[in-house]
Amino acid sequence: MSEDSLSTSKSLKKRFQHLFPNKVISTIIWYLVVSLLALTVIFPFLWMISTSFKPLSEIFVYPPRWIPQSWILENYIEVWKKAPFARYFINSTIVAACVTFGQLVSCCMAAYAFARLRFVGKSFMFMVFMSTTFISTQVTLIPSYMIINKLGWMDSYPALIVPFLANAFGVFMIRQSFMTIPRELEEAAKLDGCGRIRFLVKIVLPLTKPILASQALFAFMGNWNSYLWPLIVTNNDKMRTLQIGLRYFIGSEGGTEWGIYMAAAVLVTLPIIIFYFLVQKTFVESMASSGLKDV
Repeated sequence: MSEDSLSTSKSLKKRFQHLFPNKVISTIIWYLVVSLLALTVIFPFLWMISTSFKPLSEIFVYPPRWIPQSWILENYIEVWKKAPFARYFINSTIVAACVTFGQLVSCCMAAYAFARLRFVGKSFMFMVFMSTTFISTQVTLIPSYMIINKLGWMDSYPALIVPFLANAFGVFMIRQSFMTIPRELEEAAKLDGCGRIRFLVKIVLPLTKPILASQALFAFMGNWNSYLWPLIVTNNDKMRTLQIGLRYFIGSEGGTEWGIYMAAAVLVTLPIIIFYFLVQKTFVESMASSGLKDV
């Protein structure tokens, strides 16, 4: 959940309290509204899971069946047979993991320089660096492709990984967290013989785990769901990623096999959900410590 959504949620809750002065009634209505909104958001996902376990004869019946009468696993088995899905899964995992790790390293180093070091032109350089976030990805698509092609990286992991090893928004987010660490702590570390790299690794990073978890989640999700760039720089099936692999289940000669397609979609979504639950605690902490307070 972003800071904007958290702020909106608190504002709506405050309005409910004004409309319904009774605290118990306002709380009940508030939770009913939130539950309804959550159900609306989760509805497509639940339908996707349900459809992935249905035979074809139950998918388009009326009235729709939420719970299949005949639970089958053939859809999931067919996913691995109809396309080199295992290879796509490995490629997506390697690319997302490498980009996430690379962004954490590069963003932390750049954020530390902008937050803790003093050098001529720092503010101007940071302003220029952040101005790159206003440039649309589509604008840089052709120049990036030409560079990758010139380097001979087509159909390779470097083409999928290297262009995304730095992220301006990640630098900004981590820099803001680094700036909250007191200067006195850094000066005390220097007196004990602690260098800059050691101070960053041993003190700064452990104190900013929540924001690092948030950046890791954003980086992993962004690259796991990437479609356009892998489609452009890969021509060989051995280098395709999961998002491109999903198109193999759409519009085949016999029409789209929706049960198999939904099973593939569940498998593609599952790693993101698992990764979110792994970093959920620290991710929520980063949102809670973002400066938003109940009003």
